[in-house]
Amino acid sequence: MSRRRRSLVALLAIVAAVAIALPQLHRIYAPNPAIYRAERGIGTRAEALAEDQLAMWASPEERAERIGPMHAQNPEWDFMARTYLALALADMALRVSDDSEDRGAQARRVRYLAALDAIIDDTVQTEHDAGQRVFLLPYASAKPFDDPAARSLFVDGEIALMMAVRQVVEPRESLREPMRERARAIEASMRKSPTLSGESYPDECWTFCNTTALAALRIIDGLEGESHAALFADWVALAKARLTDPATGMLVSSYSYNGVVKDGPEGSSIWMSAHNLLLLNEPFAKDQYARARQVLGGEALGFGYAREWPKKSGGVVDIDSGPIVPFLDASPASSGLAVLGAASFGDAAYFGALVSSLELAAQPEMRGLRLRFASSNPLGDAVLLSAMVFGPVWERVTAHPVVSVTVRAP
Repeated sequence: MSRRRRSLVALLAIVAAVAIALPQLHRIYAPNPAIYRAERGIGTRAEALAEDQLAMWASPEERAERIGPMHAQNPEWDFMARTYLALALADMALRVSDDSEDRGAQARRVRYLAALDAIIDDTVQTEHDAGQRVFLLPYASAKPFDDPAARSLFVDGEIALMMAVRQVVEPRESLREPMRERARAIEASMRKSPTLSGESYPDECWTFCNTTALAALRIIDGLEGESHAALFADWVALAKARLTDPATGMLVSSYSYNGVVKDGPEGSSIWMSAHNLLLLNEPFAKDQYARARQVLGGEALGFGYAREWPKKSGGVVDIDSGPIVPFLDASPASSGLAVLGAASFGDAAYFGALVSSLELAAQPEMRGLRLRFASSNPLGDAVLLSAMVFGPVWERVTAHPVVSVTVRAP
């Protein structure tokens, strides 16, 4: 056999081996789902990820080292990392039964609540000292807000949500009135708006932020015995009529105060929006998740990912989307939030494919009892932790249905 022919045979053998091995590659990186999401208790991956987050928050030096650069790059990431960690800690605390006789479990619950309180208190104090713009990108100062109150629903909504989930776990009296004040500010800003939507930035409303604020109100209603059912129903009706992309049926991601669409459907918005809508209108939430799953979700060789935009929509790579993976058009931001979406909607197959991708591409690093993903940052890790432990808070809230109301015409 000639050298050339031997080389060709060798090349074909390599190609054949790769063709056989690639479809099986995901099996190597497909972890037992129980290490990510446990039916009861907390998966071991989540425990290790939580340990890293808790240790970081307990060390001012480590927080400065890891959060400081992230805040400098995008202060929104610092703020959102707090929100998702707060959501995770509330869910983790509820996974420990109030009457559990396991002293270790009760000690963990106390630790989770102490960390949750520290996050809320630090966030509120930071906002008080530096103003809401400390958590916003510089263009927040470029022009005035349309709403004379000049408040960011992004900041008010997520702080209200942090406070609300803390109260779901165990009432903290000192939070009750500040939480109610946020709720009043949210309702006022949304009700006076032509789109029933508060601004996150001047003349810029985000579906992500508005559904988060509405979710906070829904939780507060259950705590305080109040009802914003009319606002929920009116917002959903208006969103279906004016804030939905005609090509995909998905909610757009941003729009002006008067309802002019700025950005169409985006993965970094729709997964969280659908997750929030579960508290407000479950059929609409399921519809939005199903559409996002079909339009943005993808799998290749057993690995899951999510696009930031529908195909051929011409989306622009920005700080929210993160770098886009060629050929697949996979977005790290959309893929990370898709894990939360899959957990929220019980999509076990997609959840498994997404965490297989985490194991392969996100560079998980175990240091003692602590886990972090080297390809991510504290925000990404907090989102993943929230997805891994999601359930108890939303389940408690949805156990008490929204009061039915007559929907007003948009």
